[in-house]
Amino acid sequence: MEIRLQKWLSQAGIASRRKAEELILSGLVSVNGEIVIELGVRADTAKDIVAVDGKPCEIPTQKVYIAMHKPEGVITTVLDPYSRPTVMDYIPREYNCFPVGRLDYDTSGLLIMTNDGNFAQMLTHPKHEVTKTYIAIVKGLPRNESLEAFRSGLTIEGKPTAPAQIEIIKKTSNAKVRIKLREGRNRQVRKMCEAIGHPILSLKRVEIGSIKLGPLPRGEWRHLTQAELKILIAPIASI
Repeated sequence: MEIRLQKWLSQAGIASRRKAEELILSGLVSVNGEIVIELGVRADTAKDIVAVDGKPCEIPTQKVYIAMHKPEGVITTVLDPYSRPTVMDYIPREYNCFPVGRLDYDTSGLLIMTNDGNFAQMLTHPKHEVTKTYIAIVKGLPRNESLEAFRSGLTIEGKPTAPAQIEIIKKTSNAKVRIKLREGRNRQVRKMCEAIGHPILSLKRVEIGSIKLGPLPRGEWRHLTQAELKILIAPIASI
């Protein structure tokens, strides 16, 4: 059966389809030894050999769904041209997983990884608005008007954000806050906190939808249970 290379890489657990397009356009993907730099090229799953950065990638028959506690100082990507530590260093290579969405280099916490491209696409599509929950330490103590501005939505880089949730859960010289939002713009939580005058000192994601980080140690991972997957996907599938 012939399928597009984007779909092949997605099903092989290399990357989401959108990220797969970037890999193709960057000249990192080959079919039977020949580099492909155009989108729309197809390959035959029965006879063709597709490779990324010279490494053959096969479409697995068994789907894998993983919850990982990403440490700070680790890149959320499959390949890094600067040889920095990536989340791939923590997961057995035979799973051929890729990260669903991103966590910043200096952010820790829950990251879902999978080799199921359709699942990843469904989970990250903007229309599904899966809630992400973060625990942050912000500089100083935000006033009520700042918290209300955050909740109502802010303008970041000329574009308004959707309303979000924020609550102070502990006060010292700085504030520990719980933040919930459904958007996934680049460094959005950090930029929103900076916009109200209280930059983030530390940030950890603790929930994605119904999936909780819990006591999972930093740098460790576990398989998602069937019950967790069912609860996570149910509200998305019904949209």
